[in-house]
Amino acid sequence: MKRKDFIRSAAALAATGFLFPTKGFSAWAGPIKVGLIGVNGMGWSNLNALLKIPNVVCTALCDVDERILDKRIAELGAKNIQVRRFVDHKELLVGDTVDAVIIATPDHWHCLQMTDAVKAGKHVYVEKPIGNSIRECEIMVAAAKKYNRIVQVGQWQRSQQHFRDAIAFVHSGKLGKIRLVKAWAYQGWMKSIPVKVDEPVPVGVHYDRWLGPAKKRPFNPNRFHFEFRWFWDYAGGLMTDWGVHMLDYALLGMQVSDPKSVMAAGGKFAYPDDAAETPDTLTTVFEFDDFNIQWEHANGIDIGPYNRNHGVSFIGNNGTLVLNRQGWEVIPEKDRMEAVPMQKSQDNGLEKHMLNFVEAIQHQDQALLHAPIEAGAHIAIFSQMGNVAYRTGKKLYWDKTKREFTDGQANRFLAATYHNGYQLPVV
Repeated sequence: MKRKDFIRSAAALAATGFLFPTKGFSAWAGPIKVGLIGVNGMGWSNLNALLKIPNVVCTALCDVDERILDKRIAELGAKNIQVRRFVDHKELLVGDTVDAVIIATPDHWHCLQMTDAVKAGKHVYVEKPIGNSIRECEIMVAAAKKYNRIVQVGQWQRSQQHFRDAIAFVHSGKLGKIRLVKAWAYQGWMKSIPVKVDEPVPVGVHYDRWLGPAKKRPFNPNRFHFEFRWFWDYAGGLMTDWGVHMLDYALLGMQVSDPKSVMAAGGKFAYPDDAAETPDTLTTVFEFDDFNIQWEHANGIDIGPYNRNHGVSFIGNNGTLVLNRQGWEVIPEKDRMEAVPMQKSQDNGLEKHMLNFVEAIQHQDQALLHAPIEAGAHIAIFSQMGNVAYRTGKKLYWDKTKREFTDGQANRFLAATYHNGYQLPVV
């Protein structure tokens, strides 16, 4: 990536208060040894993108499902990549086996593993959303600062040029006064999850370790691997899964942070009797001084606003800019401005994001990161507010000074409850 792209990104982050200062790092020498914690799904995609970068080597894999762990080790072996094998992430972090880790486990593990990693002196690439509660996100920011590590969050759209170009257009003022921003995820491929009975723990699965700080429950396939995201114990549904992507750009476009209030309504309208806990249909409204940000999601259907299944739109008096992973365009309001035809994506966001992570490590400069830990925490907290509003059924007001809601019932959701002997990290 060109230096001017780094500078442009850093300026945009600084405008929203997402950066924290560097602390006298020296330049990196030698290869970067990387370990992957959570080898299924997105973790595997992350690693493969990272391995395309020169001077990066994979030295370790860690997962609580030994069936998938052995499969991934064999796949790397076929490429002449030999790695150490771990089930416990703490063992992977000991010594100099790795310089950096990718954390791609379920959300409820992110805080523990990220804080363990930076305490052990490792740099971290952590998947989004970074935590499963507001307090976890705050702890993770504090840990990155205390141990002075490079921490990139997996919001890879921040490394795509067309997203930056779109936000630059929003900031140009050509849309006129923006009164409403919409962000949404209509995901037709997310079908109903049929109710299944509990089962014995599969051979090779370290289930107690998978549960970690979550409430002790019998093993059920609906709560394992990909489907974990539809259960409150482990994640926050589409509100945090896709919300952190689209709402991130809503905030960057409007150059704002904390809302005055948030309210949400929805439920299991599409699949009322299936196994999921999180709502399959939700509308959330975040109130600011002179505009609103609105989030929508729906499982099982693809036809969202502007006939797009995901995106963010900035609705101004002169026109509306519509942005998603495929590109962006401007739809004029009558004859108040010129239309901008679709500006299509021309790059690979994940690969550029990994390159950005590596270059930040090589230069030992946190300011180069496109999605530093503070940015990831900020949008994860924002999305968590929407879930808290839904779960309480109230319009909630946020006290940005105290970092809590003005409603005592809502504040019960600020921190995740840890079980099984685990404790919320103290930094």
